[in-house]
Amino acid sequence: MTGRQVPDEYLEGYVQILTAVCATGRRFTRDELESLRTQGERAAEAGFGVRAVVRRHLAVAREHWPVLSASAGEAALAAVEQAIDAFAEGHERSQQLAVRQEEAVRREFIDDLLYGRSDLGRLSERAERFGLLLSRAHAVAVAQGGKPVEETDPATRQVESAVVGRFGERRILLTTKDGRLVCIAPGDQDDVLTFFAKQAYAVTEGGQVAIGRPHPGAGGVVHSYEEALNALDLAERLQLHEPVLRAADLLVYPVLTRDRQAMADLVDNTLGPLLSARGGARPLVETLTAYFDSGCVSAEAARRLSLSVRAFTYRLERIHKLTGADPGDPVHRYTLQTAVIGARLLGWPDDEV
Repeated sequence: MTGRQVPDEYLEGYVQILTAVCATGRRFTRDELESLRTQGERAAEAGFGVRAVVRRHLAVAREHWPVLSASAGEAALAAVEQAIDAFAEGHERSQQLAVRQEEAVRREFIDDLLYGRSDLGRLSERAERFGLLLSRAHAVAVAQGGKPVEETDPATRQVESAVVGRFGERRILLTTKDGRLVCIAPGDQDDVLTFFAKQAYAVTEGGQVAIGRPHPGAGGVVHSYEEALNALDLAERLQLHEPVLRAADLLVYPVLTRDRQAMADLVDNTLGPLLSARGGARPLVETLTAYFDSGCVSAEAARRLSLSVRAFTYRLERIHKLTGADPGDPVHRYTLQTAVIGARLLGWPDDEV
């Protein structure tokens, strides 16, 4: 609306206040200043930009300048300046309120979207306002670092600027949730999430990014978001240090833990005898972990644990003797490796299973 002239109704009282101030040389009263601020708010709410209203006020002041300057001289200019400043302050106050209200609406939508709340039809209507078409499949990427990030953090703005600068007006939503950076993109645009992951990894100074699988509909966004969160949780428990995790590559772990009691029984029956070892079970579980993570190469596993190959081989023999399972035997190896994964997922031996 900046091209239209601001109507007289938004300058109500302006000339009268200026005339009274210039004629008496007094200061503006509190009520007069608040009246001007209120007019500024009304103009902002009507859609008039601050440049348009300032030009209109200056034009009116110029029109009445002979009367205003006759008694006040140079002080008339200061009075006009103060009046316009009050009007602009009100205009700005209205804009700030509108921004806060928009942020509140956006935050409420994001909460409803990621938690699966609200009527799906209504949610889809609201989603279009923020650039999402929930009739399509979407995937969600979640980034977390050593410290929480919020909407106003420079890191958030840096990632958003990079993604928008690269992909422009694609239907992408970037936000924060629970101290993490979140990117929601159409499921067929993996390049967006990959680029987001790269930018987010950089600003979180070595954090991790997890990408959920694409799923259709509003419920699909929730599903993909939860997959990404679960991937980050798995990475922490399994000590996976890859910068980018994909839920599709970690599907075996939810399968293994779907029957928690069965997994607990496997861990207890297979690794339970290690509790009787001198020093407890932890060093021997770490030995098996290093062995399996290194592709069952004893020399590499020994290097990872800062042990000699002889000392490492002794540990493997000790495990065989206590459990009756030989890490070098393919059949036993599968049972031991599954039990070790279960132990890491369940926090064993620190937590009882």
